[in-house]
Amino acid sequence: MSQIFKKAFAGSDLSIKVHYIAGQADGAVLVTYGETVVLVTIVSARSQREGLDFLPLTVDYQEMTFAAGKIPGGFFKREGRPNEREILICRIIDRSIRPLFPKGYNFETQLIASVLSVDGEHDPDVAALLGASAALQISNIPFNGPIAGVRIGRLDGKLIANPTSMQDSDLDMFIVGRKVVPGTGGKPYDVNLVMLEGGAKELGEEDIVQGINLALESMRPVMELQDEMQKAIGKAKRAFTPPVIDEALYRKISALVTEGFKEAYGISEKLDRYGKLRDVREKAVETLCKEDPSLKPIVEHVIEKIDRGILRNMILSQKRRVGGRAYDEIRAISSEVGLLPRTHGSALFTRGETQALVTITLGTSRDEQRMDYITGEERRSFMLHYNFPPFSVGEVKRMGSPGRREVGHGALARRALLPVIPSQEEFPYTIRTVSDIVASNGSSSMASVCGGALSLMDAGVPLKDVVAGIAMGLLKEGDNVAVLSDILGDEDHAGDMDFKVCGTKKGITALQMDIKIDGINEQILRKALQQAKDGRFFIIDKMKETLAEPRKELSQYAPRIITMKIRPDRIRDLIGTGGKNIRQIVAETGVNIDVEDDGTVLIASTDLEAADRAIAMVKWLTEEAEIGKIYMGTVKKVVDFGAFVEILPGTEGLVHISQLDTKRVAKVTDVVNEGDKIPVKVIEIDSNGKIRLSRKDALGADVADSKNSPF
Repeated sequence: MSQIFKKAFAGSDLSIKVHYIAGQADGAVLVTYGETVVLVTIVSARSQREGLDFLPLTVDYQEMTFAAGKIPGGFFKREGRPNEREILICRIIDRSIRPLFPKGYNFETQLIASVLSVDGEHDPDVAALLGASAALQISNIPFNGPIAGVRIGRLDGKLIANPTSMQDSDLDMFIVGRKVVPGTGGKPYDVNLVMLEGGAKELGEEDIVQGINLALESMRPVMELQDEMQKAIGKAKRAFTPPVIDEALYRKISALVTEGFKEAYGISEKLDRYGKLRDVREKAVETLCKEDPSLKPIVEHVIEKIDRGILRNMILSQKRRVGGRAYDEIRAISSEVGLLPRTHGSALFTRGETQALVTITLGTSRDEQRMDYITGEERRSFMLHYNFPPFSVGEVKRMGSPGRREVGHGALARRALLPVIPSQEEFPYTIRTVSDIVASNGSSSMASVCGGALSLMDAGVPLKDVVAGIAMGLLKEGDNVAVLSDILGDEDHAGDMDFKVCGTKKGITALQMDIKIDGINEQILRKALQQAKDGRFFIIDKMKETLAEPRKELSQYAPRIITMKIRPDRIRDLIGTGGKNIRQIVAETGVNIDVEDDGTVLIASTDLEAADRAIAMVKWLTEEAEIGKIYMGTVKKVVDFGAFVEILPGTEGLVHISQLDTKRVAKVTDVVNEGDKIPVKVIEIDSNGKIRLSRKDALGADVADSKNSPF
């Protein structure tokens, strides 16, 4: 029999229905938030595959188009591969729940969140994250929850939890929190930060902290709701015993690897260090598993634990990082721009052993990316694509389409740069940025941000400010806390937090945080933000040594876009019957033309002469008659009292018989006939738009003064 659990959540009604749908899953809930409905299911295998030393967790989030009353596009007319939004929400859920499974729980597990209804006001990702936690809580799968997610916006300077519209918000943060584990000293339903993903329009650190505090406070009701559900209907958790390490074996392995690992972490160069670590591991495995190969998974697990402990001890106790850096010290930075002669902009940004080669391509509005989501269509004139080829870490792997990690890193870098990208009115180009990581040892997404800003300036894109990014780390053992700036891959792996902060000197533009432990309090958060700010300022100054501001001119290979404005009611004259006029302009000049509904005309070409001719053609087709101007017109109709002359496409005026010549004219056809081309001057435009012309006044004018058709 189905049961419904209800609670008010950030000012809206929320309900979770269980024992209603998907009854054969280990856990299933139907979450309704407003009129947004998400079905979340969780299933975990009953047996573990041999040789697994990690949690094979799969998270799938899918937005069904029927949820918004839409039919999918394309030939097959059904949902296909996940779009970027779906991938990013998959990552949010995965990053939030993965650290909360018990260590050693390596059973294949799959979570599926399906959006069944969307109301446009209540975010389905908030409902999906809550549903993921609730499904795990009531299932028999071991899970250290509950958790919940809240989106924070800021409208007119006021922070709002789960706003119904983000259109005018200068902050967009998705924050996930977890109820404090009993016995850690927290009050009932105290909430710790688990994950953070967001963007801002150059906001200060204090705004970020206050936004996080509001989110954690707003989660309390749904934490209580999940506890109520678990007590009322939750299944008993599966019997699971984490693997126990034999002390004698641990000591034996430690004796074989400790000195070698310590020696390895004294080596600054990544590949040399990794080579030494690999040699030590392989020798220990060979020695200990020679007689009993079945010990290999256990030995490798213990070696990994010892390795992590040695590095953590070196940083926390010896106050020494890999390479001998101080906690707040940034690796050596170098950069160059303009290294690729035929791209529209390029930069190579190097920080330590991480390198990003970033290129810019400028296009027209026809090159915009169109994203079709159930919440509506999004048109992007600024794109950023991140690539991570295997050679960047010295590996051999099959090259394929971008994975979830690449999509996530690209989205973070795009979010960081977006607030400083000029508006379409200021810079009417479509911009594609591509970051190829050519070498990696930590912080490649942040190198993409820095290289992206430099390459944009090299391309002549008028950025509002310079953006840099830095990855922060944390190691915490009791009261012993180390906040690390610009972390390496080793420090990320052994640490307790990965916190990426991007921004200008004015404020923060993007953040991303993943935390593996409880106890990240406000004091630690503020310290990390301040240290990140100091590092960001240092990096920006280094970048400005290479290129301090955008170039004044675009690359000679980039299209020039000229913006014109015509009256909306003249658009039809420009386009012509069946598009005849605009096709003729494109065919004769080779330019690209885009016409907006408001009368904005964009002409793009790398050939300035061709662009000038196209401009003249557009003006000829859409120009308004002006008093005093001379036009070379065509006689369209002859009447007793004069002649009607077309001076511009679709624009005619009357030449009265008295204005045909300097001497008296007895009959109109004595001077002009239909089809004749004659110079005429506009002498009057009345309040109704009627135009009076004079051939007499135009006869003495220089031919160069007349308005001739450019066609």
